[in-house]
Amino acid sequence: MENTVRVRFAPSPTGPLHIGGVRTALFNYLFAKKHGGRFVLRIEDTDQSRFVPGAEEYIIEALEWLGIPFDEGPGKKGPFGPYRQSDRKALYESYARELLEKGWAYYAFDQPEHLEAHRKEHEEKGKTFIYNWHNREKLENSLTLSPAALEEKLKKGTPYVIRFKWPKDGSLVLQDHIRGAIHIDTNTLDDKVLFKSDGMPTYHLANIVDDHLMQITHVIRGEEWLPSLPLHVQLYEAFGWKAPEFAHLPLIMKPTGKGKLSKRDGEKMGFPVFPLSWKESAGYREAGYFPEAVLNFLAMLGWNPGTEQEIFSKEELISLFDLDRVQKSGARFDPDKNKWYNHQYLQQKPVEELLPPFRELLEKKGVSAEALEPARLMRIIELLRERASFVYELWDLGRYLFEAPSQYDEKAARKQWKPNTPIILQQLSGILKQADRFESASLEADVKAWIESSGLSFGQVMPPLRLVLVGSMQGLHLFDIMALIGKAETLSRITRGIDVLRPVDEL
Repeated sequence: MENTVRVRFAPSPTGPLHIGGVRTALFNYLFAKKHGGRFVLRIEDTDQSRFVPGAEEYIIEALEWLGIPFDEGPGKKGPFGPYRQSDRKALYESYARELLEKGWAYYAFDQPEHLEAHRKEHEEKGKTFIYNWHNREKLENSLTLSPAALEEKLKKGTPYVIRFKWPKDGSLVLQDHIRGAIHIDTNTLDDKVLFKSDGMPTYHLANIVDDHLMQITHVIRGEEWLPSLPLHVQLYEAFGWKAPEFAHLPLIMKPTGKGKLSKRDGEKMGFPVFPLSWKESAGYREAGYFPEAVLNFLAMLGWNPGTEQEIFSKEELISLFDLDRVQKSGARFDPDKNKWYNHQYLQQKPVEELLPPFRELLEKKGVSAEALEPARLMRIIELLRERASFVYELWDLGRYLFEAPSQYDEKAARKQWKPNTPIILQQLSGILKQADRFESASLEADVKAWIESSGLSFGQVMPPLRLVLVGSMQGLHLFDIMALIGKAETLSRITRGIDVLRPVDEL
């Protein structure tokens, strides 16, 4: 097990999974699979005050929908469970005690109001209050209390926290796989809380203990955790454990390129920032995105393969992924590029795969069962999808293939409907009634031959014909439309158009 690459994605169940978290999970997954390793999901719920019911289930469902399955985690047994920190509560206190015994931590009994007074005093002097070597011996903690006073407080159950004890005048050189060497002056670091008197650890202690016990070899996480790196590395040192390798991913930036992408950006600009819908917020799944397109798009946010290629299967991403090609600077989120990826996948997918969601869409629109014949629907998909980025757009692009027009574009009617148009269309109906094969190619040949033999121009026939069939001057190749809606419907629409569209001087 020691030589096996093991990574973890460790979200807190405080709400829906942000797209930035999805990108972190994806990079962990790709790295693990590239190296034949294990991808672990750990739910970090030590802060029960921020726990949101349903969030854990949401995270698991989102990862499954996206195609980023975890190898170990809640609901999937593994050798290092349980994988929910609240189920591991009994583990952490002994490690906090170990740090106390080794002199790497101390009890702090300071009341919140006393700490707030110190902060205000520092602010008045233009300074920042940091609880560390500079002032800890002036505060109420086990470094300043006598052994007897300390024991009495503990016996009384006086509320306390256990803080990490940073050494004075120390320096650290930290290694990050993406950012290289990072130099830290320990005098600038505060003595973080590791353990609370309610028996729960803070993120910092639980995170390190669990990564060690779960034999995590590489910690790949967002840039926002970079300030925690000194403490985490020093905790490994304090326990005498080998630290994993660290890699801090660049932030996903707003479409403007300034600031971190937020839920509000999506709501303001009309694009999803969550994989699945959450309460009033839209999700990628419900917005019609393919999970493969979302993954492909996210993989290119902060990473590139060093080539011009942009479309990758998951297997290709696994094969090519390399932390050395992850950039340091933030990656701008481009909603248009996001849609472009979905368009590309829509074009590539087998028509048979698009049929079920298209059919479901049509059923919701109330399209009759006889109009849902699979071969017909697949032909419609083939003809329409070049102009679509989402399956739901096929309805807007081809609605006239399922519903006769209820009204006609007035501007087009004024331009195309001439005094002799009804007579021409009536004659055309006679030709169409005689058609033995109501297929696009043969219809086109028959109608063009009739136009030429009648001494008519294509402009006298084709535009008004499109108008009565579609209701506007848009749509597919006219003979494809006629073949798809069939002879009876074609003739019916021509008849209705003649009845509804009055002579041009009355329009």
